[in-house]
Amino acid sequence: MSSNPEPVVLGKIGSSYGVKGWLRITAYTEAVEGIFEYSPWYIQQQGEWREVKVDRWRFHGNTVIALLEGMETREQAQMLTNCDIGILPQQMKSLPEDEFYWRDLIGCAVVNTQGYNMGVVDQIVETGSNDVLLIKANAKDAFGKVERMVPFVTEQFIKQVDLTAKQIIVDWDPDF
Repeated sequence: MSSNPEPVVLGKIGSSYGVKGWLRITAYTEAVEGIFEYSPWYIQQQGEWREVKVDRWRFHGNTVIALLEGMETREQAQMLTNCDIGILPQQMKSLPEDEFYWRDLIGCAVVNTQGYNMGVVDQIVETGSNDVLLIKANAKDAFGKVERMVPFVTEQFIKQVDLTAKQIIVDWDPDF
């Protein structure tokens, strides 16, 4: 796997379920079952990524459980508890022009409409009503800011996203 780019983490393996090798799955996809639209998965175990395939999956209450190919016992399943589940970047679906994966926005410079460099997107938080960009301010920020939070509301605050230039133009007061 070393020649491939680092997998994009889409979930995590929870505890084993039952005695036949089933695993509880925590999905970071928008819909829980969305994680099963990707194959193969890559499981990070002891710092190494290895390819696995899902044999079957099903809903179990509010969660999902899955059986991986070759997994037959509870003991085998327990060895994977807390392992990350990833896919290769090229497995990700293409998005419409006005939509973005969060991972593509991380590291983008944020500049307001007056040309003030507000910093770099450090992370994105889902709040329910809208996503929020957490921007790490520049070390010598003129307003003394360490971090800024800008709602990811297109047209109102987010004016332009240029992934090629790794830049986001916002209508936001740098002192706020």
